[in-house]
Amino acid sequence: MAITGNRLQRLARSTAGGLPGVSHGRPFTDKLDVYKVAGKVFLIVTDDPHEQIITVKAEPGHARSLRRRHESIMAGRYLDKKHWISLAAGQEITPSLVKDLVAHSYELVAASVPARRRPGAG
Repeated sequence: MAITGNRLQRLARSTAGGLPGVSHGRPFTDKLDVYKVAGKVFLIVTDDPHEQIITVKAEPGHARSLRRRHESIMAGRYLDKKHWISLAAGQEITPSLVKDLVAHSYELVAASVPARRRPGAG
């Protein structure tokens, strides 16, 4: 079943919101909803009805593989094209893929900050 742009974005937001230590706001523009862990971006949701995408961090090899396999996954908008991917609605985009990619992005970013700054650090 194809996922719609609205559902893609709702799913990304709810997945991100359920992760520990997440903050979000609109530091760049009112059309970009930015989610952070330990002050670092891991998800961007575009609030533009003509471009309903999400952007997440991914390991470069995995990002290349995802882009080759999925027509609706492209190099990341707004950020480094090697380490970020953007997802649009599409037949091959499933809810579980969206949840997994948001959670993986969170984990990659959280692992990149000093342990004392990670969620749950005492």
